[in-house]
Amino acid sequence: MEMINQNHEKQSGAQPPFLEVRGLKKSYGSGDTRQDVLRGVDFAVAKGEFLVLLGPSGSGKSTMLNIIGGIDKADAGSIRVAGEQTLSMNDRALTEYRRRHLGYVFQMYNLIPNLSVQENIEVGAYLSPDPLPMGELLETLGLYEHRHKFPNQLSGGQQQRTAIGRAVIKNPDILLCDEPTGALDYKTSKEILRLIAEVNEKYGSTVVMVTHNQEIQKMADHVIRLRDGQIRSDKQNEEKLTVDELEW
Repeated sequence: MEMINQNHEKQSGAQPPFLEVRGLKKSYGSGDTRQDVLRGVDFAVAKGEFLVLLGPSGSGKSTMLNIIGGIDKADAGSIRVAGEQTLSMNDRALTEYRRRHLGYVFQMYNLIPNLSVQENIEVGAYLSPDPLPMGELLETLGLYEHRHKFPNQLSGGQQQRTAIGRAVIKNPDILLCDEPTGALDYKTSKEILRLIAEVNEKYGSTVVMVTHNQEIQKMADHVIRLRDGQIRSDKQNEEKLTVDELEW
């Protein structure tokens, strides 16, 4: 199997990298229990790209996402976002980096139960100096009519839409998605994927999505396959499919 541990040649429009990862290593434990989760990973992503990190459980993809998001720390290597080196930041600078650049969407929605849809989304707006317009975003999310409902009055898909809204209203440079459809049925999964694609197109957020679903890679601009903590392939999709064309 071909090993690719370098920047892909088909960077969208030959743009300079917006997100650049070099020599990233991460392990847990020590001695006989040491597990190398990332083993020197290199890749680059252009601004506005939709990247899918694809791999089986244990391949290192969620660890990679957490390090990019400043949730976990690498043992070695570097990450640059818009030219800023993140791994050397102190806690205060890292908090500011997360507020300024990142939005998170997880498999679990983590909504605040005693806040309405609109109020949950506003939590994200408070973290940004330049949030998106609430009314427009609620329309994009398909949540305008549900804006005064509480999380326990929503379907799973509506809760995930609210979680996406909370992440997106910050107007983040990078939207990190960790198995965002993992807890949803087929129909609702497609609705969420369609929404993330629309956010990518409409607002220009760079999307980094972790998934084990082979089919989802077909809607991405850029696909990186991980196995055993190493990149096995790094490619651009010549022809993207729409969400409606995906089948699994």
